[in-house]
Amino acid sequence: MNTWKQITALAEDIIRNATNAGLTVATAESCTGGLIAGALTEIPGSSAVVDRGFVTYSNEAKEDMLGVPKETLKHFGAVSGQTATAMADGALSKSNADICISVTGIAGPGGGSADKPVGTVHFALARRNHETQATACAFEDNGRDGIRSAAIVKALQLVSNAINSGS
Repeated sequence: MNTWKQITALAEDIIRNATNAGLTVATAESCTGGLIAGALTEIPGSSAVVDRGFVTYSNEAKEDMLGVPKETLKHFGAVSGQTATAMADGALSKSNADICISVTGIAGPGGGSADKPVGTVHFALARRNHETQATACAFEDNGRDGIRSAAIVKALQLVSNAINSGS
């Protein structure tokens, strides 16, 4: 299945199952620049599910819009599990959503380092009355579009799994 078909199928699954469960979703995006929210809102009926999306590309936006602590950004960096967790928690507290997904990473072609190479992406999923779960992926450096597409797929899978698991 090509990536766009996979993204569309995941987004359709999320909209259908979240609608049936009465759940709403918000996104907090950095390296994907709003593409996760965009994929969800491509689906008819998404207005019943998508509460809002935060595009927080800069550190200042992460601080201002989501309340990510300056100390977290300084100590761990924008691309870290700690920042992804703070982004998801901030999106949950500043929205009406039941589930919030965050993503922050290095899509390239530059910006990588030995510790955080291009393709490093951190995700966090926050859900009301649940502990926020963070995960990281080291995607193959197959170009900016490839990394961003892989990150969108992973984020949608995390949201879909949360909705379908009911926990």
